[in-house]
Amino acid sequence: MLFIKFNPNNYREDFTVLSKNIRGQAPIYFDNACMTLRPKQVVDKITEYYNEYPGCHGRSGHKFGAKVTIEFDKARRSVQKFLGAKHKDEIIFTKNATEAINLVAHGMDLQDGDVVINSDREHSSNIVPWLELHKDRGVERIYIPSKKDETFDLVAYETELHKNKGKVKLVSIVYTSNLDGYTLPVKDIIKRAHRYKIPVLLDAAQAAPHQEINVQELDVDFLAISSHKMCGPTGVGALYGKRSQLEKLKPFITGGSTVVNTTYTNYELAELPARFEAGLQNYSGVAGFGVACEYLQNVKLDKISKHENVLTRYFQEKLTAIPKVKIVGVQDPRLRGGITSFVIEGMNYHDTALLLDEAANIMCRSGQHCLHSWFNSRKILGSVRASFYFYNTKQEIDIMIEALKKIASMSK
Repeated sequence: MLFIKFNPNNYREDFTVLSKNIRGQAPIYFDNACMTLRPKQVVDKITEYYNEYPGCHGRSGHKFGAKVTIEFDKARRSVQKFLGAKHKDEIIFTKNATEAINLVAHGMDLQDGDVVINSDREHSSNIVPWLELHKDRGVERIYIPSKKDETFDLVAYETELHKNKGKVKLVSIVYTSNLDGYTLPVKDIIKRAHRYKIPVLLDAAQAAPHQEINVQELDVDFLAISSHKMCGPTGVGALYGKRSQLEKLKPFITGGSTVVNTTYTNYELAELPARFEAGLQNYSGVAGFGVACEYLQNVKLDKISKHENVLTRYFQEKLTAIPKVKIVGVQDPRLRGGITSFVIEGMNYHDTALLLDEAANIMCRSGQHCLHSWFNSRKILGSVRASFYFYNTKQEIDIMIEALKKIASMSK
């Protein structure tokens, strides 16, 4: 079989902003873990809604309403296919992965003494809801400390499952970390939880854009994703849930669209998925989300994953040759996706990122990346995070390395 090398230049023309001229230079966008860029196909789909059928889904019988209902259903099927879900009504549209996680957190009716298990590298979106439930209802949150190499500790996890047998009501855990692109052993995590009949929620916001996911093969109970991290519009995400698990949840936002009938004293909830999709939806965003899923499947998720790892290893090899540079998180680039967090000793991480932007239009994230707990526990103030995607190139990395050499020479 002929192996065809992945060429990111085959896709760069789809992203108009990459050809933008800023002070005589094109932008180098290395902030994909925060938000990816959008191809023309997605932008065109968003504007198509406003220009051709700006109506309400499921409410109006006229031509605009009928068309948007068709497009809304089509997008749901696209997300279903992308995740390998068995039924389209197992896909609930949300604003983002944060809302999807909150939907589960507030829909499970957790009570005093119930336990939820996290890893120690969760995004704030998968910590704060459980801390809120601890304050409001006495729900306990247990996190699993990483091993010395910052990888997930399955032994410690198994110990907590056994020690808290009968108390653990949910394992809610990140799939791929936005700190360093490390993917946790989610299949093993799910299998161990299911031995104790415990459901699992995966925060897949950083996993879904970068690797193939099949929720049926994983046998995961819930999975949350965000459109803006996978070439789609902002303000849209999805919760996947097994039908049997979704039926147990109580909607935490109710009103129009979530019911089929009301009286002055009672109401009747709609079937899945409508009972969880309150009010008018972001129809243009949902349509764009569906196209983004189709676009990524055309690019091929396995090729994206391999390309990112090639870039990460290339970047780390050159980065670690620069004096005073230290990588944060998992060190082995083979265990990481397209993310590298680092600091330059003697220089503030925000200053490093600003200098990169000023010197060569290189756009990175700086700070604690919504991972305050992880950074605080290790007494690390923050880092610069470079995150790659399939449209990034080795040539862009070379430009960043040359800029970093000059910046590092300025550190104290």
